[in-house]
Amino acid sequence: MQIEDVWIRKVFTGRGDVTVEVELTVEDPSSGEVLVTRAAAPAGASRGMHEVAYFPEGGVDAALAAFEKLVAPEVVGLDVTEAYVVDGKLEEVDGTPRFERIGGAVAIATSFAAAEAGAAALGIPLFAFIGGAYARKLPLPLGNVIGGGKHSRGLGPDIQEFLVMPLNPPDIFTAVYANVEVHKRALKQILKVDSSFTGGKNDEGAWTPRISSRTALKILKEVAAEVGGELGVEIGLGVDVAASSLWNGEKYVYKNEGVERGPREQLEFVAKLIEEFDLVYVEDPFHEEDFQSFAELTDKYRDRLIVGDDLFVTNPARIREGGKLKAATGVIVKPDQIGTLLRAYQAVITAREYGMRPVVSHRSGDTEYKTLAHIAVGFGADVIKTGIMGGERTAKLNELIRLGDYLGKWAVLPQRHWR
Repeated sequence: MQIEDVWIRKVFTGRGDVTVEVELTVEDPSSGEVLVTRAAAPAGASRGMHEVAYFPEGGVDAALAAFEKLVAPEVVGLDVTEAYVVDGKLEEVDGTPRFERIGGAVAIATSFAAAEAGAAALGIPLFAFIGGAYARKLPLPLGNVIGGGKHSRGLGPDIQEFLVMPLNPPDIFTAVYANVEVHKRALKQILKVDSSFTGGKNDEGAWTPRISSRTALKILKEVAAEVGGELGVEIGLGVDVAASSLWNGEKYVYKNEGVERGPREQLEFVAKLIEEFDLVYVEDPFHEEDFQSFAELTDKYRDRLIVGDDLFVTNPARIREGGKLKAATGVIVKPDQIGTLLRAYQAVITAREYGMRPVVSHRSGDTEYKTLAHIAVGFGADVIKTGIMGGERTAKLNELIRLGDYLGKWAVLPQRHWR
């Protein structure tokens, strides 16, 4: 099942960023059937400094030129049923660790499209192509209800995301429904404390009121308890601090709160939030080079998901460094951060070697593609972070529900080993 032809075009993410979409044509030599698959690269607003280069120098037009000159001639003729060969070729033609010649957006869009083609050629779902015949675990959905930080253009709380996750749902539909209900009902509570709020949402569909971080968590705790009680599901709370965006080189600057915190004060602040609101999930509580503070917090709260995103950027070498220091109990996995599905899979394997749970995640500027749901199931992730509201978010969640139906009685949800 060889690649017969390839195209690339400029398209847009849900946030309006320009990105690239790659299209592949594959022909079955035995039947003459032609398959066409395509995929687009998501784009993050909050990017770790160690991520791959999104575009080469010169931007999106340079990326298109690099694809036509370097990628297209080399991938035509490759067998899509051997996805690692396509991903390996992308690394070979670029020749840099960070995809600086062709751009990470070109690399991941090509990698995604090739995997889709491989699955279609074999007549199997993408998750089975990625994870094998026994892939059947559906991840718990993690979604942001109230947003701040960069995703809200500094108009909301200083902490970037206030999240909910059902911890013991009976099925994937109920899991998704629980998050949706919390999101809907949170608006009523927000209006009680910010009567001027007009219902604005951020890049990921989270409400963006002008309230403090502690007020946001109080609202979330109340609404989660109400919804969880009605559905018979325990709903845990979490935050993505996105601390690198608060760090000025010496202190963490909380502009809206008018507070600055040193590393020790930051650790104490996060620990207090965990205790006060019984947080089960804490992402990027410290800046992207502070492995030591991560390790200190993790040592105290090993029963929670203390997760690194900017700290690890889906990079196996950085995950290994963090693993040796016991710096986290979870790792964000964003394939576009590292450039190919093969590299992302290696990151998952490395995380598991050190007892860290993979959390497959969207980007703030995501696309309408449902690929991420299949990646999460294929990688056997415990959690999928993909928002709650917005077409590019619900595309993944609805696909998870479909996969639950497809797997039927064989579908399993993670056994929760954290608080």
